[in-house]
Amino acid sequence: MCVPEDFLKAVPRSNLTTDICRKMIDHVVNGDWAEGDRIPPERELCQKLGVGRSSLREAMKALEILGMIEMRVGEGTFICPRSDFLSHPLLWAIAGSGVTEADELIEARKLIEVELAGLASVRSTPEDLKQIGVHLDTMETSLGNSDEFLEADIAFHLALGQAGHNRILLNSLHLIRNLMQQWVRTSLGQHAFVAEEALRQHRAIFIAVAKRNPAKAREAMEVHLDAMAAHLRAAKKPYAVEGRDGPISSMSSELNPAVSTPVSPGNTDSQAPESTNPALTGS
Repeated sequence: MCVPEDFLKAVPRSNLTTDICRKMIDHVVNGDWAEGDRIPPERELCQKLGVGRSSLREAMKALEILGMIEMRVGEGTFICPRSDFLSHPLLWAIAGSGVTEADELIEARKLIEVELAGLASVRSTPEDLKQIGVHLDTMETSLGNSDEFLEADIAFHLALGQAGHNRILLNSLHLIRNLMQQWVRTSLGQHAFVAEEALRQHRAIFIAVAKRNPAKAREAMEVHLDAMAAHLRAAKKPYAVEGRDGPISSMSSELNPAVSTPVSPGNTDSQAPESTNPALTGS
């Protein structure tokens, strides 16, 4: 096998922006900052880390793209829920895959949500049922508003997942919720009657859960997902025939801002040392 001479290149030294990102991620993973916490202001971070503002801002921009932090004007910078930043690599992987990603999403939702529906019928509390019912009512009153209906639809599924009281399954559902949102949007765009069909199916799911019937709840959820999957596949067919990206694949640029807003790997801060600061190296 002929290997190009430049196949193996020298490994570049870690740059300051990368070191700052790693340090900040360590703080989140280790539990020093919990979701919803407001992290120290820029000036304080610069002082404690011994870095300049330009390097810190570049690192913070990368963390924001990853979904790890949220910068709120006039309020500060906050740690996002873990499901937010854990979902981004998954979204990039799925959105960048081939023509089978829609089928894989359908399978994933059925594995997660059919079981959650059954669990919710056994474990849901009166407050859980109240929340699910609120979202169902919102779906009914927003039939003429696709955006509001979409939001209520997703909220229904998340509330049902919460009612299942299984954190691992619920976190799995949160990881794909952006893809779920795109699925619902695509399905609703197929025909005007899809929203009414979805509402009837959601009502059947709710009734089965409220009546504490696990078998009926699982069946109702499976019927719903199969019906919506048919609409998704129907929307995807023209793209497959023409060799273009389908509704799910088209999310790669929408959900991954890094595609259009890359973070420069270079160190633009001449005032700070490369990465010898103990606060960054952990030594």
